[in-house]
Formats: sequence, structure tokens, C-alpha cells
Amino acid sequence: MRKPIVVVGSVTMDLVTRTPRIPLIGQTLIGDGFETTPGGKGANQAVAAARLGYPVAMIAKVGDDVYGPELLQNLARAGVETAAIEQVTGSSGLAPMFVAHNGENSIVVVPGANGQMDSETIERHRELIRSAGMVLCQLEIPKEALSYTLACCAHAGVPVMLDPAPAAVLPDPTWAQATWFTPNETEAAFYLGSEVTVEEAAQQFLRKGARNVALKRGERGVFVAIAGGRAEWVKPFAVEAVDSVAAGDCFNGAFAVALLEGRDPWAAARFASAAAAISVTRTGAQASMPSRAEVDAFLAAHA
Repeated sequence: MRKPIVVVGSVTMDLVTRTPRIPLIGQTLIGDGFETTPGGKGANQAVAAARLGYPVAMIAKVGDDVYGPELLQNLARAGVETAAIEQVTGSSGLAPMFVAHNGENSIVVVPGANGQMDSETIERHRELIRSAGMVLCQLEIPKEALSYTLACCAHAGVPVMLDPAPAAVLPDPTWAQATWFTPNETEAAFYLGSEVTVEEAAQQFLRKGARNVALKRGERGVFVAIAGGRAEWVKPFAVEAVDSVAAGDCFNGAFAVALLEGRDPWAAARFASAAAAISVTRTGAQASMPSRAEVDAFLAAHA
């Protein structure tokens, strides 16, 4: 029996405004579309993994507003186990965003119920964490909840994949508790505070205590490095992007699946890159996540 992926993170409703380009400060543009679609980095990663046929459970919170039931139903339809998602009084998490015609996006995250995640929440679901093959975390929940989750995983010997987004200062123990640290280029610059090459950035993260690094550069590929071992690029796939929202989340969910299925990190990154490449050719966050059959067909076509 496969141990599940357990995602501890955010669930939000994305409020998407489509526009020719991202507006400048003080600029008013005429948009050409609006939609609400389920999102949140945690939920996105959970759906990405579940769509690939892997068992996934999520620890999270939604509000008792009009969005809460819809968010739960969407996760359940995707195959995510929602028993550990608690409903609380108040607003669900919301993410107003602009998405430009070229696929670029600008996002503001309003935590809502996600801000009520705390150590007591994690403790109530400690056994679920102990049962995991891997726990996926991001930075859209309070640091208290994140730190407690990482401590639980360390105590139980459960590997953690940490997506440091949105970038924020991390408690010192976090670096050694992250089995996989998966920043994008912007997040890497935040933590290092200086201009360095991708290769050097990965090595600096390893020196901080991270055991493995996958540094994501979107259409320019992924650099995967292991402490004291191999460090190599994984080439990207050339596709015509229409919406890059949640591409990084798609990568993380698929990367976790591939690692737990026994692929080496570079083969896993190639599998995850294929999933992310498919996702950017579609609109929406969770709506863009591909199935296992689609990823397998894509890889076969790009052999």
C-alpha cells in the first residue's frame, strides 16, 4: 500500500481578472474576462498529485462563507481526501489576481481561514502526518503551523518538500528539516540577497542545511542538486504558454509523486516539468492540472 502525500497548506478561491497586460501602479486597464476558480498553493499541489493517480490527503481550513463548500467539493472531485480540512467561522482564503495575455500574472493572497492554521490544528492530525510518504508545505499558512508541521515530520522521519512561496524569512531549524527545498528564481534571490548564478544559489541553500534543492526557472528549466552529490540541469519543454498560474505548484505535486514512485531526482524533475508544461497551456490553477495519461503521452511525444 502506498503511503499518501499529505499537503499542509492553503486553500483559496482565486478571483481572476484577465487583461492584456499587468497594470502599472496608478494605471487603469479594461479587462476582458473575470472568473472565480479554486486555488491556493497547498490545494493546487494536492490536486496536481491526485490527478496523477496518487493518494493525497490535505490538512487545511476553509471558511463558512459561500466559497468554503465549493472549495471542499472541488478537492474531493479531484481525488483529494478532505477529512482533515476544517471549516471555521469567517472568510475562506481569497486570491485576487491579474492574468495577462502572455501568461504573466500578479497575485495578492488574502489568508482568511488559512490564517487560522496553528499548532493545535496540526496536532489534531498528527497521525495523518505520521502516515505520509511525504509532506508538502508552502508559506501561505502561519509560521507557527509550518514550524510545528516540520517538527512533527522530523520526529516521525517523514520527508518534507518545502515550497518557499510566498518568500518569507524562515526560522533557522527549517533549513535542516526540509528534505527538498524548491524555490523559483525570485524566491531564491529573496533568501540569498544577492545576484548569484542558479548553480551557486543551489549550493548556498545546501550549505544552509537543505538536503536537496530543485531550483525552478520556468521555461528555462530546473536545476536539481543533492548535498555532497550530483547537481545538474533538467531541460525545459517548449510549449506555448497561455497561463502560468500554479505551474510551480503543478511541478511540486508531480515531483513528489515521481520521487515516491522511485524515480531518481532528475527523472522525477523531468516528469514534473512535463506536467507543468502541460499546465501552462491551459487557463486556471487547479483546472490546468494534467492527468497521468496526459503526462505519459506528453513524455512519449517528447522522447
